Amino acid sequence: MSEMQAWRVHEFCEPEDMAFETVARPEPGPGQALVRVRNAALNFLDILMVQGKYQMKPDFPFTPGCELSGEVAAVGPGSKCRVGQRVAAQPYWGAFAEYAVVDDLQVNPIPDGVAMDLAACVPVVYPTGHIALGRRGGLKAGEWLLVTAGAGGSGLAAIQIGKAWGAHVIALAGSEEKLAVCRNHGAEIALDYTDESWVEAVRQATGGRGADVIFDPVGGEVFNLALKVIAVEGRALIIGFAGGNIQQIAANRLLLKNASAVGAIWGGFFRSHPEYTHEVVADCYAMLARGEIDPVISARYPLDDLPAALRALASRRTWGKVLLEVSP
Repeated sequence: MSEMQAWRVHEFCEPEDMAFETVARPEPGPGQALVRVRNAALNFLDILMVQGKYQMKPDFPFTPGCELSGEVAAVGPGSKCRVGQRVAAQPYWGAFAEYAVVDDLQVNPIPDGVAMDLAACVPVVYPTGHIALGRRGGLKAGEWLLVTAGAGGSGLAAIQIGKAWGAHVIALAGSEEKLAVCRNHGAEIALDYTDESWVEAVRQATGGRGADVIFDPVGGEVFNLALKVIAVEGRALIIGFAGGNIQQIAANRLLLKNASAVGAIWGGFFRSHPEYTHEVVADCYAMLARGEIDPVISARYPLDDLPAALRALASRRTWGKVLLEVSP
């Protein structure tokens, strides 16, 4: 029986308490492919899933990780993948291992010329920005886009997509270093969210109009403050609650501006709109090929150092994407 190295969660715990084990290599079932993982990208939801705080709770033991790139090593009956094909995928879990089984639904081919490490950074955050700003937020060229947590993975993706689509982008971040990252990757204006004067700065920058679209993965008080500067008929996009608090929305601010608060979660489209999900990811890779988006990797770790990588992500010492280099 073939074996592999994998991180395993036997009970909900902190990242440091996961087990790095030698386990049997899984076999793909119908409509599935076995991928030799080259790179796996980290997301904040990985931490929540390990801790048992995410809405999806796999059966124990499970391997976390929801974003990867690699080559197809084997296929199950009826799979549309082919052995040797370069692919990126967004499984619900399983990426933090030398091999991962993924459903065809979760797989996209990597275009020629796209590096394997960059490909691993696309499947979650860029489609999230794409569906949030496009399908859910209706962002138009010339509008003002406010991105909270602008230096995070989803924040930088939203900045880059917003700029590519012709929006004026304002980003929030918590340090001068991260503000510079936002400016270097498409934000016209970058403001320190730890200083509440950013609210007035947004008003001034937009000539009193406010933000037409708010992209917020933080939640809590940051979202509530952002609603103070939402434009008439603006759209506040709820991406997540990385700040740790789910906001109680001040509905009066929405009412007075004829504005909307809209949820946008990428994973929700896989079962309900499978063809659409492939179109979105393919468009993200086309934007990458055209140079309209450019994944930012701030840190790289080997597979066996995953707990340190997750802890760095949780402590907000990183920006953009944190990458595991699983195999050469």
